[in-house]
Amino acid sequence: MISLTLSLLLAIVWAAMTGSASVPNLLLGFVLSAAVLAIVGVPYGGRLGLRRIWRILSLAILFLRELLKSAWAVAMTVTRPNMVVKPGIFAFPLTVDSDFEITLLANLITLTPGTLSVDVSEDRRTLYVHALDCSDPDGLRRSIADGFERKIREAFQ
Repeated sequence: MISLTLSLLLAIVWAAMTGSASVPNLLLGFVLSAAVLAIVGVPYGGRLGLRRIWRILSLAILFLRELLKSAWAVAMTVTRPNMVVKPGIFAFPLTVDSDFEITLLANLITLTPGTLSVDVSEDRRTLYVHALDCSDPDGLRRSIADGFERKIREAFQ
């Protein structure tokens, strides 16, 4: 019942984002949301309780907030007359361990302006990340660990 309700809600969000509330577009949104919920639900027992839904929404809200903050920071950096940045690659020790969680973390990092996931170590314990400004790699590691990685663990473990 919760999955059906959430699929309907996400179909409405889909229609709002695409700007079309036609029946075919709502059906497409419903099918896509049901597929996504099935994919997310299968590795975790197939159940989407209210707690998990809230935690996934919390992760999405965090991502949107980080997206806006980093987009603003990158825009301010590149519009300055004397752009002072120290790009670099740093190693991020992973505490998430499933393929799904590592992929989700890497994608969230890549989708955030100013950072790019480069590679995962063979033992899947380290994620290599390129940052536009790598002057404080420890701060970047802390930010990822306390932000995206913590929210992913809360939502999917």
